[in-house]
Amino acid sequence: MSDNLPAIPGMNKGVASSTGSASTGNGFLALAGRTAKLAASALFLKEGMHLLRSHMQANANAALRLSEMCGQAEVEPKFTSMIEDTSAALTGVAEASGEMVNAADAVDTDARGFNGAHDREYRPGYEASNGSGVRQAKPGFYRRTGRRR
Repeated sequence: MSDNLPAIPGMNKGVASSTGSASTGNGFLALAGRTAKLAASALFLKEGMHLLRSHMQANANAALRLSEMCGQAEVEPKFTSMIEDTSAALTGVAEASGEMVNAADAVDTDARGFNGAHDREYRPGYEASNGSGVRQAKPGFYRRTGRRR
């Protein structure tokens, strides 16, 4: 499956391509990459929903103008009513698109916040571990054995 998202450092088909524990998809860089991709996806969704909202609102306004013109031209009332219903439905889609923008914005904000907190908490240990020159256990090893580093 392909997407139009920009390249995210450390990511290769959804799994971090960096050395060390990140290559398992369970490490520091992998999690940071996945949440960065989530934030980027949310931004793309937000942009798409903005475009959809404006398009649907323009169509709703055009349908409303058409129904007004049909009313002035004394077109059969049931057809004018159908056009008005279409305008109302398009307005509903525009409003729902706005709600999706808000949801995507919240996901973007939360993903970025998580990434920042994750980075502050775990980067020092990640850098110390990688800089030590000592081969580290795979992610999750200490959790399974009950030991802590």
